[in-house]
Amino acid sequence: MILRPATHAELPAVLALLADEERVVDPGSVAVTEAYERAFADIEADPRNEMLVLVDGELVLGCLQITYIPGLGKGGAERALVEAVRIRADRRGAGLGRELMERAVARARARGCALVQLTSDKRRTEAHRFYASLGFARSHDGFKLRF
Repeated sequence: MILRPATHAELPAVLALLADEERVVDPGSVAVTEAYERAFADIEADPRNEMLVLVDGELVLGCLQITYIPGLGKGGAERALVEAVRIRADRRGAGLGRELMERAVARARARGCALVQLTSDKRRTEAHRFYASLGFARSHDGFKLRF
């Protein structure tokens, strides 16, 4: 399995993973809107963003997005924000999520990031146990302002 930046051709597969984490969604059934196209192009063009895919041959098994955030805290080091973590529903439980996250953390460490951070919906208690098993610690309460 390979972890690498997603290609434009894999955008439907990534959107299928993000559409429903409880079942496998056919990438051919996903509507790739102009907004998705624009967002993917922006991520692809930004050296501080990566949409990564875990692939086995041509099959996209998982994805996540990493945003590298510069800051004055932590001695001026970047921090990595991980979002949109998904593994195909029919491939969960085989260690792919652990492999995906460990490789993403290794990328952030190699880049010189001082820390990796993520948020997870409060209702996803199984995901919280998973992140804790990787060494992530609860450190903050998050807040959102939706528009």
